[in-house]
Parts: sequence; structure tokens; C-alpha cells
Amino acid sequence: MKSLHKRQLSLAVTAALATTLTSGLAFGQDEDIDAVDETVEEVVVTGTRIKTEDGFGATSPVTVVNAENIKNLGFVNIEQVLNSLPSIETSQNANISNGSTGTATVDLRGLGTNRTLVLVNGRRMQAGGIYSQAPDVGQIPTIALDRVDVLTGGASATYGADAVAGVVNFVTRKMDGIEIRGGWSGYRHDNDNGYIQPLLDARNFDYPSGTEGPDGENYQIDFIMGSDFADGKGNATVYGTWREQKELRQESRDYSSGALTGSATGVGGSANAIIPNYFLAPTVVGGQGPAGTNGRNYDYDQEFFGNINSSGGLTPWDGTNRYNYAPINHFLRPIEQWSIGAFAEYKLNDHFTPYFETMYASNESRAQIAESGSFFVEAYILDLDDFPAPFQDALVDLYGPGYDEFGVYVGKRNVEGGPRSSNTTHDSFRMVTGMKGDINDTWSYDVSYLYAQTRSTATYVNDFFAPKITKNIDPDTADILWDVFTYQGVTPEQAAGLTGVGVLNGTTSTEVINGYVTGDLFSLPTTSNPIKVVVGYEWRGEKFERIADTVFEEGQLLGQGGPTPSLRGGYNVSEFFGEASVPVLDSLVLDLAYRYSDYSTVGGQDTYRIGADWQPIDLLRVRMGYNRAVRAPNVSELYSQQNLGLWAGVDPCGGIIANGEAPEYSQAQCANTGVSAAQYGKIALSPADQYNQITGGNPGLDAEEADTITIGVVLTPTDNLTISADYWSIEIEDTVTSIGAENIVRQCAENGLFCDAITRAGNGSLWQGETGSVLNASLNGGKNTWEGVDVAGAWGIDALGGSFNLSLIGTYMLTKEVEIPGADTYDCVGLISSRCYPSPEWRHTATASYDSNGFWAASIRWRHFGGVDYDGGLTNGRSEGIDTIAQDESDGGENYLDLNATIRFLGDSEILVGINNVLDEEPPLVGGSLSSNANATAGFYDTLGQYLFAQVTFRL
Repeated sequence: MKSLHKRQLSLAVTAALATTLTSGLAFGQDEDIDAVDETVEEVVVTGTRIKTEDGFGATSPVTVVNAENIKNLGFVNIEQVLNSLPSIETSQNANISNGSTGTATVDLRGLGTNRTLVLVNGRRMQAGGIYSQAPDVGQIPTIALDRVDVLTGGASATYGADAVAGVVNFVTRKMDGIEIRGGWSGYRHDNDNGYIQPLLDARNFDYPSGTEGPDGENYQIDFIMGSDFADGKGNATVYGTWREQKELRQESRDYSSGALTGSATGVGGSANAIIPNYFLAPTVVGGQGPAGTNGRNYDYDQEFFGNINSSGGLTPWDGTNRYNYAPINHFLRPIEQWSIGAFAEYKLNDHFTPYFETMYASNESRAQIAESGSFFVEAYILDLDDFPAPFQDALVDLYGPGYDEFGVYVGKRNVEGGPRSSNTTHDSFRMVTGMKGDINDTWSYDVSYLYAQTRSTATYVNDFFAPKITKNIDPDTADILWDVFTYQGVTPEQAAGLTGVGVLNGTTSTEVINGYVTGDLFSLPTTSNPIKVVVGYEWRGEKFERIADTVFEEGQLLGQGGPTPSLRGGYNVSEFFGEASVPVLDSLVLDLAYRYSDYSTVGGQDTYRIGADWQPIDLLRVRMGYNRAVRAPNVSELYSQQNLGLWAGVDPCGGIIANGEAPEYSQAQCANTGVSAAQYGKIALSPADQYNQITGGNPGLDAEEADTITIGVVLTPTDNLTISADYWSIEIEDTVTSIGAENIVRQCAENGLFCDAITRAGNGSLWQGETGSVLNASLNGGKNTWEGVDVAGAWGIDALGGSFNLSLIGTYMLTKEVEIPGADTYDCVGLISSRCYPSPEWRHTATASYDSNGFWAASIRWRHFGGVDYDGGLTNGRSEGIDTIAQDESDGGENYLDLNATIRFLGDSEILVGINNVLDEEPPLVGGSLSSNANATAGFYDTLGQYLFAQVTFRL
């Protein structure tokens, strides 16, 4: 049981945070709280640097997830813990494979990871790696955490840039003892999805049936130990962790065993098939198309699309020769990670307490996706006699005699050579050293130095290497002929010599010098409480370097969608800041803050905050705040090269009318986008729902500006019941954004805007080869308007010899509006589309728990996601039957039930067992243009079925 002093300090933190739900309110304990009174020490809460007893700093609400909450969720990944909060949307996580950065990131309010500031003990984390400008929270060990504070609303005046959406602050704990924890977790699912199984049957695709699991298993061993020393003047705590996450492929679930089409009405696959498909035509002198040998070009006007048949001839495309690329993709990436760290401080005297923090984490992960292919990237120019005899005969039958040279785009999947994978490593180091102490009875200081660095590597293996394909497809130059023009002619030996390896290496670093003084001034005549202030200075330097080898730099791997260039850059900022807590009355406190930031990139920026905390009576508290926040563009937004890549979606001018695929737009509208009358109705849609775009940075970018408002009430009608409701609004102007490739095409077709950004290939395509693309670079000028209401409640009572506790935290979204320069404004609340992440109007987590105050405790949790409308008539498969969602119809929402129980033994040691998603609910299924992985929104909804976990903890 907690000591009396520690319980009082905990309750002080709870009050200071004006808590919402998960702060671990302690009710029904044996000690007499009323008897303790004035001994509560001052604490510093997230969102301010002013020490306080009464929590004035909670003008922006703070949600607290304490160590007990974290443990009971059963997750070993801290991002999974955070993703259970209604205020957080999923970003990079272990369920992402294609496009994985190998990191875990936090996206508060869905405003983007670059607008969420991540701290450890109130100080910054560095960028996560070569693919990410956001911190990698995967390096944070759960066993070392005392709590996680999530402050919603701008906090730039306190912490500087990036805190537009808010702050996630990981607070570590001090130990006086030893704790050792071992754990296991895994997934289980009954494969009986009545929607997708018939679609898979129609394509003769394999899928599992019946029960799968436990699979996707995770093993962990953690320890933390520490001790107070020098009569409590000092403490030193160290920790170490190891965990191994086993891989799980999409073939392990029926609903992920085949890739749904863009409309989600069928199971598709890639036209880069096992049996090759071809776009081919004779060559001509001049004309349109990629340059070939002897100044000749591919003649799109005579284009044929089809595949080779068993006789070695050509069969026109009927849509059936596709490859089911889904099963071999990772649904859950394998990860091995370990970390160590230490925290220490020693109070030499009242005026001088040196402190030190260090953290080191290392991880390896592999993101496996389907085999590489030639992906119709390049037109290979070949003589007629370069083809096998049956293929030559087919060409003569198709075009007649007289054509001696042909251009061929090949779509062949490298099943003979095996899958591709991106193998990432990250080594992260973070160190803080500083000193603090009292200047006199009312003033104190804190000076610190922080250095944090991440070194990371990505090695992409087994992807087709373009120069080898070009060389070995031509029998005149081949070392080992890649025999794609003979039916089933490619051998494993041929495939083995055609792949390449691309390597990225990089280092990110953050360096911070910070110092401030805080203390009391004078009291106003209306109150005896003094004005408290903070004045300080901070210098920060950010560096980012990613070095691409020639293979990546030149885009020579065919499965990458374009080059991955090197990226180097950095900036520094000098800042002066101040805060003031001004008691106007005993019941009313004003919260003021200001920061001036001088960036080496965007110059001087002002941020400020004004808030009020009013408690007219014991049971009612009113809080409100206004923040002006800024976000300076990061290194990638400023300095990344413009290069070719892919965007997921649809070309609304694509579709072959002869195949029953009418373009969405009229001929006149498509003409705006560069489609000729001859091309209209003859442009093939991308089988993978992926099209070319050119993206990149802009060194002329300016800072974003945001206005955030919070207005809320906290009710405490009884000692054991707390209820809060907070309205919040975030409006960001001059957002660093891109218009969006698909949106550019649509705005051009509908309104004649941005048409210069569209370059179509000779046949009108935006995906065949690399000549057709959409320019989609970064710019200032967007606007985001988010608003909603957060509600929370906590109630506890002693009964039946133990303690009952109920709690709820929920978010009701009112507006999630995005305005793009020159384009339409759209609202994502209650919607999922190619422009909108799933955004339920209402989302909550409710928990009921009972603690016997003896050898056992148990809890039940209900997680609810409100229904979302599917833009475009997508589909939601359910095991109980087909549930097709037409446009503007809701999916009905998702509900998950979680159970856990704790058994205590040997004093403070315990065993924890639990099941999340007890009812084995499946995720909503979405089409290929919306899925982040495996026909689902990976990591947002429960995507793998039941989650089983067990942990044993020894405390000494």
C-alpha cells in the first residue's frame, strides 16, 4: 500500500492536472486523508514550468495514463497504449508493412505527427530515423514509466514549436527496490468472414478457415531497480528491457488473404502476375513515348495489352491474369529490441542538486511485402527476332508483317526470386545532465543540457534492379536471359541474378541548452497567494542526415516507385520565454505565458497563452485557455529533393470503356487533365491503385500559426466522483501541406485549377512507366479547423471488502475541416475516404474495476468507435454475413470488450492475465485505395482478433 506522503503527492498531481479519467484517482483507502492537510509538496505538471499545489496550470486539459493503467492494458508497445486514447489517431506502428519506417509515432487529434510534441520528463525527443521527422516512441520502455501525460491544445509558449496539437510527456519513475517482469502475448482469431470468403473463392485464392493462433507472439523480459541513498537526498534508478515480436503474415487471416479492389466489391490482385502481362506496340520514329534505341519510341496508338498463353502466343487482357500479392505481406512486423537507461539525482544542499538521465535503445525490424516485379516501369525496345518463335508469330498475327522493332512494357512478378523486404535498424541515445536548486526561500533555478541522437539504417533487399532487367531481357546483351516471352520460361536461376540491394544510412540529432528561474513575486490585494513566475532561455539545434546509395538515389529498384534521394539539413533556434500564475482571487488564477523564438529558417516567431482557472465552490471548477502556437517546417519539408513516388487512389479519367470501366469524368473534363479525345475511355486503371506523383520540399516555407481554445468544467459533486467536459478548438493557418495528387486531378477536371501540375504519358496514363505523373510539392496556405468535446468521469466506492472504480474518457468530434489552396473545403467527421482517415464522431473507453485489496483484482473495459460513412460505396465485411455499405451509409461502429485479472503473491509480486477484444471482432474492411495494410486501417481498429496476454512481476 502507498505511503501517506506518496498518496498525498499523487493526489496533488491528480488535482494539478485537473484530471480526465485515467489519472488513477485513489478512493476508499484506509488512511484518513483529511488528517493530512498542509504537507503536500509542490509539483510541476505538464504544460507549465511553475510549481503549484492547486493545479492552475490545467487551463489546457491533461489526460494521465498511470503505470497501473499501462500494465493492465497488456501491451508491450507504448504506441498501442496511446492509441487506446480517444484523442489519438494511429500513425506508424508494428502493423504497417508497405511504407513502414520501422518506428512508432504519435498523432494527437489526427493533426499529424509533426504537430505533436513528444517529451520525456518535460524535455524533447529527437527525430526517429531516416524515414521519420517524428520521435520514435517505440524506444520508451513501459516498465520505466510512472505515467504518460497527454496535454491537448497548443503549448508552444511553454515548450516551443511542434506543440500545435498538444504534448505527450513520458514521465519516468524513481525506484526504491527491484522489479522484474516477464511477459507473453499473442493473437487468436476464428476465420469465418462471410463477406470476403466468397470473393476469394471466386478467384480461387487460398485462405485459412477455422481458428488460427495463438500467433504473432511477443516475448519480453524487463527489469528496473533503484535505491534512495544519503538519507533520501539522492536516488539512482536503472532499467533494462528485451522483447521479441514474431512475424504474422496476411495469409493468417481470411479477411486479409486477398487484396480488395478499390471499390471493395471484389478481390483483385496485381497485373504484375506470375504469367507476364504486356503493354506492347511497334516503335516509330519520333512521336510520343519514352526514348528507345536509335531514336525510336513506343507507339501508343497501336498499343496491345494482354498476356502470354500456354502456346506462347498472346491473349488479350480479360482481367483474370492477376497475382494475389496479399498473403506474403506482413500483417505484423518481426521486431527485436532491447534498451537500457538510468536516472539519478543527488541533493548536495538546498542550492545544488545535480541530475542525470540517459536512455539507449536498439531495435531491428523487417517489413516484408510481396515479390518484386517489372511493374510496367520501362519500355524495353526489342527487335522482332529477339523474341521466341511463338511470340514472333503472335506479333505478326497481331500487326501483320513489316514491323521489325517493338516496345514492350512487362508486368512480371518475381515469384521465382521470393519476397522483398525492408530491413531497418535504429540505435537511439538520449542524455540529459543538469542542476537545480533553491536561490532563496522563494526562488529556484534549473539549468540543463540535452543531447539525443538516432542512427538508423534501411537495407532494401531482393528488389528487381533496373539495369539488370534491361540487360538480361535482350538476348543480344543478356548474361542469363530473363525469359519472360516464353510461357513459364523464367527459372529461379534467372531470377537470382536480377535483384539488387539499396541502402540508406542516416543520423538525426537534437541538442538543447535550457535554463530558467522560477519564484514568487508579490500578492495582489485581493488574495494572499503570491504571483508565481518563470523566466528562461533555450537554444535548440536540429540536424537530419540521410545518405542514399546510388541504387536508391537513382531509383534503380523497380519496386520503389521512384528514387529515394539523400536528405541533409538542419536549423537552430534561440528562445526567450516567461510564464506567470496570477492569483486574482483565492478562487481565480490567471495563467499567462509568452515565448519569442528566433529561427535560422523562418525568423522571429511569437507565441503566447492566456488562461483562467476559477473554482467558485468546492464542487465546481471552470477552466479556459487561449494559445497562439506556431510550428516551424522541419528538415524534410524544407530540404527534401523533389522526386518521383506513388500516391494511392484513383485516376478519375482512367477506365477502358470496352471493358465496362467508364471514366468517372466526362471527355470534356478529362481534356482539362491532358486526356485527348483518342485516349478517352482507353486509359487503363492501375491494378494496384497506385499512380505516379512528384513530391518534395520547399526551402521558402514559412511557419504555421495556430489558435487553440479550451473551455471546460470539472464537477466534484462528492468526494469520490469527478466529471469533466471540455470544448476545444484548433485552427491552423498557412499549414505546410501538399494539395494531394488525386485532388489536383479532380480540381483540374472540375474547375480548371492546377492543370499545369499534370503530365500524362503518351497513352494518357499516370502510372505506366515514369513519364506520366502529378506534381504535388509542399507549400504554405492550407487551413485546418478541428473542434470537439472531451468528456471524462471517475467514480469509486468501498464495497464488499474491496474497492470499485468506474471511469470513462471520450471524445465527440464536431469539426475536422481541411481547406486546401484553390480547392474545396471538406470535413472528415464521421467519414473515411481517400482524403480522410476514419474519424468517428464519438469514441470512448470505459473501464470498471474491482480490487479486493487482497490477493486479486479484475477489470473490464469497453472501447467504442462510432460509425463512419464510406465515401464511394465501400464495404464492411462481417463474419455474420455480407454488409455492403452504399454511399452515405454508416458502418454502425466498432465495439471491443477487454478483460484482465491480477493475482498477487509473495507480498507485492503478481500475475496478470487478460484478453483484449474478447468477442473477436474483425476490423472494418476497406478498399485498396484506403487500406493502410491488409484491407484495414492498421492499428486503429483491432485488426488481428483477440489479443491474449500474461505477465508475471516480481517485486523485491
